[in-house]
Amino acid sequence: MQTKSPVIIDLKFDQEQVAAALKGAFADREVINLVHPANRNRDLSGIDYAVVWKPGADLFSRAKDLKVVFSGGAGVDHVLTLPGLPDVPLVRFVDETLTTRMSEWVVMQCLLHLRQHQAYEAQREKRIWRELAQPEAKDLTVGIMGFGVLGQDSARKLKTLGFNVIGWSKSGRKVEGFETFDEAGLDAFLGRTDILVGLLPLTPETKGIYNTGLFTRLSRRGPFGAPVFINAGRGGSQVEADIVASLNDGTLHGASLDVFEQEPLPLESPFWGMDKVFMTPHASAASDVAALFRHVAAQIERLESGRPLEHLVDRSAGY
Repeated sequence: MQTKSPVIIDLKFDQEQVAAALKGAFADREVINLVHPANRNRDLSGIDYAVVWKPGADLFSRAKDLKVVFSGGAGVDHVLTLPGLPDVPLVRFVDETLTTRMSEWVVMQCLLHLRQHQAYEAQREKRIWRELAQPEAKDLTVGIMGFGVLGQDSARKLKTLGFNVIGWSKSGRKVEGFETFDEAGLDAFLGRTDILVGLLPLTPETKGIYNTGLFTRLSRRGPFGAPVFINAGRGGSQVEADIVASLNDGTLHGASLDVFEQEPLPLESPFWGMDKVFMTPHASAASDVAALFRHVAAQIERLESGRPLEHLVDRSAGY
């Protein structure tokens, strides 16, 4: 019987979580976790699979025979720039647990802005209550840029709550139940959007796309007189100086940010002191390591049984 290829694990995750998730994972093959001292100088030739997130700089020079590389996260922009990345299929992490976490975060942020939570927190600090306007979800249109798996799940949940939801993607993919826009329809999409949700991957085309020029094209007809910006995609897609300026001059009513140009967010960032900004530390949808390993095992089983891999990255598109 042919011996099944081991799986290389090179993940800069919490190692206790990785170790716990590996118990029982890949039960039919050897696992080579490169954090273990015994594996640091191991010969990795002849191995077909690697699961990576910020791997060691020498991984691909050591593992020269890889057939598939699995990203440890939904985003793959950093994987695509890894030195020596072999020209083999690259699979991104798609899983219900990750999708659910992301859409829950998006819904939470939309509701926080809808119900003016930050303004009430400011009143609380002064110990003076004043009732604020209470628009309904149906009074706002949420525009989601990046209408893939994550965007569509967020859209369905937001629609259930009563928000009007529209979607934008470069290709303008059609999604039943939602009006969608393509690259040529960007202005029309922005002009309808009261809450802009960014879920775009980071590519040369999306770098710095969330800037003053884009914010000024958003709807100003919503109940707050200015739009809200929410970003859980990639920090490189936003121009943070423009976000700060737009919040200060009223171009934006508020913002929710889970990603930043530099992470961790520098202590000198003005965001720390801005009441109009909700922030989380790139924690909207952390990878469930056990789910990641189940996903990788399922894809390997597909490949070894003669079926095509799923969730392949289009390197020319960058996602």
